[in-house]
Amino acid sequence: MNTMTLWHISGWGFAALALAALLVGFSKTAVSGANTVSLAVFAAILPARASTGVLLPVLIAGDVLAVLTYRRHAHWPTLWRLFPAVAAGLVAGTLFLVRADDAVVRTSIGAILLLMAGVTLWRRHRAGAEAEPDAVTTRTGRMKARSYGVLGGFTTMVANAGGPVMSMYLLSAGFRKLGFLGTSAFFFLIVNVSKVPFSAGLGLIDGRSLLLDAALVVFVVPGALIGKWAVNRINQRLFEQLVIAATIVGGVQLLLR
Repeated sequence: MNTMTLWHISGWGFAALALAALLVGFSKTAVSGANTVSLAVFAAILPARASTGVLLPVLIAGDVLAVLTYRRHAHWPTLWRLFPAVAAGLVAGTLFLVRADDAVVRTSIGAILLLMAGVTLWRRHRAGAEAEPDAVTTRTGRMKARSYGVLGGFTTMVANAGGPVMSMYLLSAGFRKLGFLGTSAFFFLIVNVSKVPFSAGLGLIDGRSLLLDAALVVFVVPGALIGKWAVNRINQRLFEQLVIAATIVGGVQLLLR
């Protein structure tokens, strides 16, 4: 109750945050990108900028569970090619947050998510089956990795919305379900942990936000367990459709909120 009073959250508000935390766990072990819905819930219940600092430790908890579940399926060549571009995106996102207000942030991220979903749908329609993950070794693959890496770093820094961007990249690179989940698990654990100093420096993470996190993180665990159970019952085509659908829903929510 002290935490709820501290943030001026009603019982229904806390229940919505708890459900969003459960969805974070589910998205990390089943349908990556679905946590854009959680982002929208956190921003609706809490002040928009502050919500990004509260959500970050919840995401990290989900990342840890995802790594423990899918650690053997990560594709490290892809990760190493992404990280330098992501670092540039994180710096750009930090500078953007210093100057931009909530409305500009929401509109920018929503537009980027819808653009990425549109590009992926167009590519899949034109090309049919995509190349295997090792296609990132080609010049075109490296350029695509850099472009998505910068966008992923930028969007994850300003709104914790990097999941759909990276989902679109991994799908376009031809990753199958387990490789997709294993690679994204390590990617977001490393990236989200690296965001902590930036977020703390901007005042988005403090004692008050961590107190709320302590009450919410427990809900991530059952969400992750549900996701682990569900992913084995989702075929590849449905998995890809759910990822793209979650991206579109998240982008529309950001634009309309």
